[in-house]
Amino acid sequence: MSNYSIKIPDIGEGITEVELVEWFVGVGDRVTEDQNVASVMTDKVSVEITSPVTGEVTHLGGAPGDLLAVGADLVQIALSTETVATASTAETGQASSKGAHVETATAVSDSESESPEAITTTPAFVPATTPHERLLQTVQASPAVRKRAAELSVDLVALAQRLGKTRIHHADLDQHLVGFAEQKSSFAREKHDSVTTVPVRGLRRQIAKKMLESTQNIPHFTYVESVDVTALEQWRQQLNQQWEQSRGRLTLLPFLIRAMCLALKKHPHLNARYDEKTQQLQQYEAIHVAVATQTDQGLMVPVLEFAQHLDFWQMAEQIRDLAQQAQQGQQSLAAKSTITISSLGALGGVMATPIINAPEVAIIGVNRQMQQPVVVEGQIQIRTLMHLSSSFDHRFIDGYDAASFIQDMRKMLEAPQLYLVQ
Repeated sequence: MSNYSIKIPDIGEGITEVELVEWFVGVGDRVTEDQNVASVMTDKVSVEITSPVTGEVTHLGGAPGDLLAVGADLVQIALSTETVATASTAETGQASSKGAHVETATAVSDSESESPEAITTTPAFVPATTPHERLLQTVQASPAVRKRAAELSVDLVALAQRLGKTRIHHADLDQHLVGFAEQKSSFAREKHDSVTTVPVRGLRRQIAKKMLESTQNIPHFTYVESVDVTALEQWRQQLNQQWEQSRGRLTLLPFLIRAMCLALKKHPHLNARYDEKTQQLQQYEAIHVAVATQTDQGLMVPVLEFAQHLDFWQMAEQIRDLAQQAQQGQQSLAAKSTITISSLGALGGVMATPIINAPEVAIIGVNRQMQQPVVVEGQIQIRTLMHLSSSFDHRFIDGYDAASFIQDMRKMLEAPQLYLVQ
């Protein structure tokens, strides 16, 4: 019998370590080829690690929450000599035919009587696709959950769509069986005298890390302005009445993004990213808007690329697609945003203090609409008002420039048919 070592893969993007989020197997479990053994996460993507061989788990390389370096041992699997030889032959042929880069895994003899020459080194399993593409699953579940779902005749795809989740746990099956309306947490919890301990792992840990770095490293300057969107809402409703069936429904977001893009023409230094290492401010001509989206896993920021070239309906369609991809954990890792817009819709509150999505230098926060009495040309009228709560990196954006930028947006939003048709 020999041990086959599965190592932390090089996922790319300059990643040097990953967080171990969840084990799908334990010591003594038998695994088969292509079976999920663990879930790991970087600051960009969640990855499922699969086994390239069949055997018995003899060692786990860490506990959930541990940070593991790329190339470190993740799992050791005991397998027969014949299996090692078969895996070595198949993988060597794969690497030769594809010219692919492979990582190394070592098959070590457990017998002390074997000579050093008998110990062989075999290439690691070569994935059929890149780690990003191979390991982002539409519906993910551990083998135990899949087995239980099959015994209960539960369609995991249908359940995942109904719950709006990409990973199904035992708790989700429990909820399905008893018909609870509220979703149960998928985190492991320890309860002591009505105190619940929830480990901060995976995406939530990455969000916490990024928020802390942003607030610690960036001096935020927040500017809030009230915008009269009465005319804009009337125009939006007219466009939907005329074109919704053929072009799709328009929300307020495409109009806000259009106003932002037009205002950035006058204030291009706000459409930028700051490189901490080189201490250079990179100002972009193209406008790539990160659209903050709430998901079951936490806040995602999929990117609407080249927003300045899109019309209202193109924006609306792409925003819907991006939101769906974010819910499924399939947002693009290659897209880099230059400015962020964040909206909580009806939950937007009166105002907020949005945190900058580093390394960007500006974020636009959208609050909810409210009907209020307003004095217009000496007369009291009921108007629809909305606050824009925006934050700027005060190292590079002066208060005057920030206020001027928001005032330009306000002017366009209050007379949309005059400015937003550009």
